[in-house]
Amino acid sequence: MTRKTGYAAASAVAALALVLTTGCTTKSYVRSQTEPVIQKTNELDDATAANNRAIHDVDQRAQAGIQQAQNSANQAQQSAQNATQAANGAQTSSQDAVNRADSLAGVIANLDNYQQVADVSVTFGFNKSVLTRADKDQLDQFGGQLASTKSYILEVTGGTDSIGSKEYNYGLSDRRAMAVVQYLASKYNVPAHKFYLVGLGKDVQVASDQSAAGRAKNRRVEIQLLSNAGAQNSPATQTGSLNPPSGNTNPTMQ
Repeated sequence: MTRKTGYAAASAVAALALVLTTGCTTKSYVRSQTEPVIQKTNELDDATAANNRAIHDVDQRAQAGIQQAQNSANQAQQSAQNATQAANGAQTSSQDAVNRADSLAGVIANLDNYQQVADVSVTFGFNKSVLTRADKDQLDQFGGQLASTKSYILEVTGGTDSIGSKEYNYGLSDRRAMAVVQYLASKYNVPAHKFYLVGLGKDVQVASDQSAAGRAKNRRVEIQLLSNAGAQNSPATQTGSLNPPSGNTNPTMQ
């Protein structure tokens, strides 16, 4: 081997070594740069998966809560509907059981034995049939006597002023009287047969309708407490058919 050939071979070996060294350095650099990125990507994937699981879990709990709330609302609505139906049924029964007549003389055989013990009158606003707090206070003072009164009946008369049609006013006077009946029946446990709705639908006024004050007085329900002085701890004797009055059921009162 000549000196020149030896020099060339040495140069080739040196170049190859340089290439190999550079290649190793490049791979190490690339690996050192990409591994953190890959690791960070994996961490982000894990975090995203965990976040998705958490969102799914929250969504499931929210849906379960919504369903439970809906079920509770449905149950409450059903209970309210049942209560309303029961109340309507009770109201219908009480209205059917209340005695209606033109006068007590036609349905009470021994009416002469009954004496008036107390009376009360409540008034209503124009076109109203709902008891106010003041009305209830008056009825409470009146109702407090019922428990100690023997063999009694309650005469209830409803009225209106003259504004409006006869047909409408008849219904309005009836609703006012029934508001009083239902209040006394429910709070003081008065049986429906104790009530006598007398003169409903008749043109019976207590004041002139020419003034606002007179019309206000006519928008009333009057209640009389009558006790049978001749009875001995027995209910009042009733005779005759207790049917609603016919032929004169159209008042001109409101």
